[in-house]
Amino acid sequence: MKLTKGLEQAVCIITLLSTQDSGAPLASDAISERLLVSPSYLKKIMRKLVVKNIIRSVPGNNGGFFLARSPERISLFEIVAAVEGETNSYPNSGLIKQVFGDIRKEAAEKGETILTEAFSAADQVWKDALKKQTVADLLLETLGRDELPYTNWNEINPELHF
Repeated sequence: MKLTKGLEQAVCIITLLSTQDSGAPLASDAISERLLVSPSYLKKIMRKLVVKNIIRSVPGNNGGFFLARSPERISLFEIVAAVEGETNSYPNSGLIKQVFGDIRKEAAEKGETILTEAFSAADQVWKDALKKQTVADLLLETLGRDELPYTNWNEINPELHF
């Protein structure tokens, strides 16, 4: 399984929103400039996060984006699922049955099932681990702090309090 660059960008977006001064929504232009991506590409990622109720948009001249929930209630898995969709590490294409089915059909089917189940179990362990990691936990650990710092990312050169 290979996750896309969109996931890393979504993590950056969530980090910006998690530390955005609560007085103002974060403008999509400010996000686009920080991520160095086009506004149209950014909208695709943002839309995925809105649909999964991770962020919400505020329309208008002073509009932008907020987190839909607190960083303590957003798991890393939710971000992965929003951006990447269903993630399965084993792409069962039926090759095992194709290669060995003419010799030992039952063994080929059983082998395919066993291999698929092994990867499915591993995928579940991976998903469960990501579900335990909240955005807040990761940010606080990264920053070595007990509380999240806030800044207004809409400013051209925000004074960071990190």
